[in-house]
Amino acid sequence: MVALQLWIEKVMGSLKDREDGAAAVEYGLLVGLIAVAIIVTVIALGGRLNEMFQAVATALTGATPSGGGGT
Repeated sequence: MVALQLWIEKVMGSLKDREDGAAAVEYGLLVGLIAVAIIVTVIALGGRLNEMFQAVATALTGATPSGGGGT
């Protein structure tokens, strides 16, 4: 009876280890899908983002400090 219990514990322990590996694979796939989504979004909005950053940069270079305490 004790041998059967030890065998069951050994089998259950090995199954637990397999679940940890499966979780790592699932997290890897999830990270990959998120990366693909980010890449597709950047490619799709790349031109518009560039225009937006250029507008912000232009607005910032034209701005002057109102305190008058510049260097």
